Amino acid sequence: MRFYKKKKYQVVFALVILLITFRIYLPTLVKNQINKTLANIPGYYGQVEDIDIALYRGAYVIKGMYLNKVDAKTQVPFLNFPKNDISIEWKSIFKGKIVSEILMYNPEVIYVFEDQTQKPTDADVEDWTKALTDIVPIDINHFEAHQGKLAFVQLQADPNIDLQITNFEMYADNLRNVVSSEKTLPSPFHATGVSFGNGNLLLDGNINLIKEIPDMDLTFSLKSSNATALNDLTNHYVGIDFDKGKFELFSEIAIANGYLKGYIKPLLTDTKLIGKEDGILETIWEGFVGFFKFVLKNQKTDTLALKVPIEGDLNNVQSKTWPTVISIFENGWIEAFKRETDNEISFKDAFIEANKPLTKKEIRQQKREERREERKNKK
Repeated sequence: MRFYKKKKYQVVFALVILLITFRIYLPTLVKNQINKTLANIPGYYGQVEDIDIALYRGAYVIKGMYLNKVDAKTQVPFLNFPKNDISIEWKSIFKGKIVSEILMYNPEVIYVFEDQTQKPTDADVEDWTKALTDIVPIDINHFEAHQGKLAFVQLQADPNIDLQITNFEMYADNLRNVVSSEKTLPSPFHATGVSFGNGNLLLDGNINLIKEIPDMDLTFSLKSSNATALNDLTNHYVGIDFDKGKFELFSEIAIANGYLKGYIKPLLTDTKLIGKEDGILETIWEGFVGFFKFVLKNQKTDTLALKVPIEGDLNNVQSKTWPTVISIFENGWIEAFKRETDNEISFKDAFIEANKPLTKKEIRQQKREERREERKNKK
């Protein structure tokens, strides 16, 4: 009996030591697994600096994670996530669902034009989905991002183009339909930020991520951005700059069953184009642009605006040319556009268009695409 008691205590002691050792090694094990996952994304490389494990709340914290393209010309990370808290969403357990929540702090997405326009990589949707599933094996139901940054950078432009959205805050909930699963768009989405030119960004709406092509109904607004913040961009591409003025952008987008319907409405208010230090050629060009700006702007509100309708199957989305052109004259000569979203696009509009019977022309086009796809698959 003494022998068996002694043996039992030895086994218990060995198990305790084994568990303690495993707990100490667990962060390294998780770190190695995530680094392996990042290394397996075709055309990209990445790394994680450290992992913290909090077993008492079913969570782990990923620190210093970044990802960039293998053939990038710069060392600026495409994705840089300094701190990411991934945990079980305990409130959903009481509803019979085991799902996770992610809180990201100071995330950065920096799109360097020269890096992203290199030869195409082999990574596709399945590669990204597999990577995300390996890092977060439990379905994500709640997501937050705090103090983030989004940036578009073009280094070969003269001067360099650097458009940023800072103080980016994002909130998305019920992504796996834990509650209100009977709703068409059960997941609320909200984001805010400070844009280039110190403008105010707002994105609101509802989505359904359960579908392969998510359904959504979103409204977007960018208000009171200083137009001079666009000078590097407009100088590089169209050869004009602004002395003063405000740039604003409004949009509504609805997607139902893969069919998109919406519009984009940019506005320029109280703008002046010609600068004091321009050369003669720049002055002539800007004066030419300024003439058309004067003719087409609404004189009462001093606003130049256009409205670009966007509609179609997500495989073939098109903007409508003539409505866009007409919208410029409508703002200038008929009625000034509102400096807000127009509340004219809803999920119902996209749903109706998505379920319309196909015309004969659309049927022929669909058959041509199917034949083209068949030939591609055979090759």
